[in-house]
Amino acid sequence: MLQQKLPELVCPAGSLPALKAAIDHGADTVYFGYKNDTNARNFAGLNFDQKAMVEGIQYAHARGRQVLMAINTFPQPGRETDWHRAVDGAADLGVDAVILADVGLLDYASKRHPSLRLHLSVQGSATSYEAVNFAHREFGIRRAVLPRVLTLAQVELVIKNTPIEIEVFGFGSLCVMNEGRCWLSSYATGESPNTVGACSPAKFVKWEKAPGQMNTRLNGILIDRHNDKEPAGYPTLCKGRFEVNGSTYYALEEPTSLNVLEMLPEIVKIGVSAIKVEGRQRSPAYVAQVTRTLRAALDELGRDIDHFKVKPAWQAELGKVAEGTQITLGAYNRPWR
Repeated sequence: MLQQKLPELVCPAGSLPALKAAIDHGADTVYFGYKNDTNARNFAGLNFDQKAMVEGIQYAHARGRQVLMAINTFPQPGRETDWHRAVDGAADLGVDAVILADVGLLDYASKRHPSLRLHLSVQGSATSYEAVNFAHREFGIRRAVLPRVLTLAQVELVIKNTPIEIEVFGFGSLCVMNEGRCWLSSYATGESPNTVGACSPAKFVKWEKAPGQMNTRLNGILIDRHNDKEPAGYPTLCKGRFEVNGSTYYALEEPTSLNVLEMLPEIVKIGVSAIKVEGRQRSPAYVAQVTRTLRAALDELGRDIDHFKVKPAWQAELGKVAEGTQITLGAYNRPWR
């Protein structure tokens, strides 16, 4: 039977309807961000203004759930006060924690708001327990979100050697880059997730319809070409199809989503404190579907971990919303390690 506490299910909220969908379908915690470049999902039409934040926090807290504020980009030179104001605003709103990546911002938050709970963002790139313990010692962080480059054995090593909570990703899109520090986006557009908060900002995206096909471009660079029967996804440079030595294929990374359903017992047994779902840029329907499925799986796990089996219906539900309709265990399952 299950000895460890079930991990907290942390789900994305790119809008107020998405936040409510996550809460209504079983999320323990939701995370959101401002409508500005302090937020690494700074896409047009997404995120929260002050009124929506207040309503969302009230909605979650009334149902006994937690709300985290992601202020996870890096302050730009001469504009540090914009990020400081974001931290101050999060503290005033009464969020349960803020998710930060920048060392200077962690220092500011820990000194200005000593009672505010701090989480180290995945974009802080802490891949060792030494890095996690440094952030705990210097800034008092209470949780670290580990990058998606570690095997399960490496995650376990971190957990065994740190006193703070460890959060890992359980479902969502993967990135070939170092957790959002995308040089490709910067190379193509001059803007990147950790500067303006968006990969392949919408102002650089263009779809060109031609007879029998759709061309997608990023700042004039041809990213992909789809026939009329193929869905034309959002053009990001890392997931484009390119001609290499006479063949056209996904040269850098195929569109796929991380899905750890079959590894949930191992994840729980090593002491992971929280499982995170990626996707603040996705729809409320996506949030509802993924949250509902993972909630069912975790609850089943909690009833009898030793006899836990993944239901085909769960995999089917997550497969429908996986990027490229493909799933992977990612770095968690590296057979050569």
